[in-house]
Amino acid sequence: TPIKAIAGGIRGMLMEDKSGIENDGILSGWARQPLKSILHKTYNVPVYLENDTALAGLGEAVYGAGKGMDIIAYHTVSTGVGGVKIERGRIDDATSGFEPGHQVLDIDRTILGDDITPTLENLVSGTGLEARVGMKPREIPQEDTIWDELAEYLAQGLRNTTLYWSPEVIVLGGSMILGDPKIPIEAVRKYTVEVLDGFVECPYITIGSLGDEAGLYGAMEYLKQKEGK
Repeated sequence: TPIKAIAGGIRGMLMEDKSGIENDGILSGWARQPLKSILHKTYNVPVYLENDTALAGLGEAVYGAGKGMDIIAYHTVSTGVGGVKIERGRIDDATSGFEPGHQVLDIDRTILGDDITPTLENLVSGTGLEARVGMKPREIPQEDTIWDELAEYLAQGLRNTTLYWSPEVIVLGGSMILGDPKIPIEAVRKYTVEVLDGFVECPYITIGSLGDEAGLYGAMEYLKQKEGK
């Protein structure tokens, strides 16, 4: 069967016209490159690019853990922290994408010191954890108290997600949530309820059900929406 259209997700912040990456700390060599144009010239079919987390969130919203809900917040916690708001089965509009991992949580810089910006990403991502303790996350036993600490930090970020996006459900994915060892979802739920302190009801917090295939499901749905099928 010939390829008729392409949809795919890329990490980082996309350019406004979604033709490539605006900037990214890891894929710096890809920044401002005409990725969409290159793919179009190679395959001669319509090409649709989106942030990888956004597509994973779309997949979970339509086919996975958020199925049947109108407003879903999806966060991935892995080498970085990403997020997206899905409303009625579609990625919510945004001028330059969603970057919840870059929200500053530790204003007084008491946790990471003065040299590292105390963002949610630097606090709970695998990359941030390794930089802080000098070990890869997979080398840290599940019983180590650091995992509970990460759940507390993540809860602060999910508090903001709840207040800003008002979702019915928060779906979490990524290697720091789905891997072994991992940030315990039960602790995340408990701490999020605590930090919301009854101001608003805590949305249901769950893990993604599509695993590593969430982005593929999301790309499939995105392609259907773009092609009107």
